[in-house]
Amino acid sequence: MRFLDPETAAGFEARSACEPDDGVLMQRFTGGDMAAFEQLYARHRGGLMRFLQRGLGRRETAEECFQEVWSRVIAARDRFQPEARFATWLYQIAHNLLIDQYRRQRPEVNVEVLPEESEARDNPFGDSGALTPEEQLSAFEQTRRLQLALAELPDEQRIALQLRLEQELSLEEIGAITGAGRETVKSRLRYALDKLKDRLRR
Repeated sequence: MRFLDPETAAGFEARSACEPDDGVLMQRFTGGDMAAFEQLYARHRGGLMRFLQRGLGRRETAEECFQEVWSRVIAARDRFQPEARFATWLYQIAHNLLIDQYRRQRPEVNVEVLPEESEARDNPFGDSGALTPEEQLSAFEQTRRLQLALAELPDEQRIALQLRLEQELSLEEIGAITGAGRETVKSRLRYALDKLKDRLRR
């Protein structure tokens, strides 16, 4: 089964208070409601694709893992615990796939695609059309240096940092996803940030 093109992903979609939460949608999907699954997919596909692409570098590999994550969600839907947070469960599946991929090969940084972020909020420098060529080159260089610095981090430090900064997950949620205790997560984040600061100062 192939899912919608993640190129159109928009991250965690804003939703009104009247829309059902993830747990309710997952329960409906477990009962056979495919529309509920489509809502979950639309709600989480963007953040998940960014997480995988930043973790793996190569878009082709990230898309393969993206498809596999959702296939595993479908296959394991009867094992979902209603009291669990769906996002935590989803990223736990993604984390396990990332670690498996890292064991096979190191992630790559494809600097040629870094300026082509599909979402404006991923571009910290605003509208590239409003920048001069020199400013665009500087912005690209800063992004490239950050991506290279991230790629140098140990796997679990990089993953913890992504989950904290991009997905805005709590230390407890990151621990549940990665199988680490709260203090271990704190240490990984602290070391990761220290290494990034040191690398970017050079």
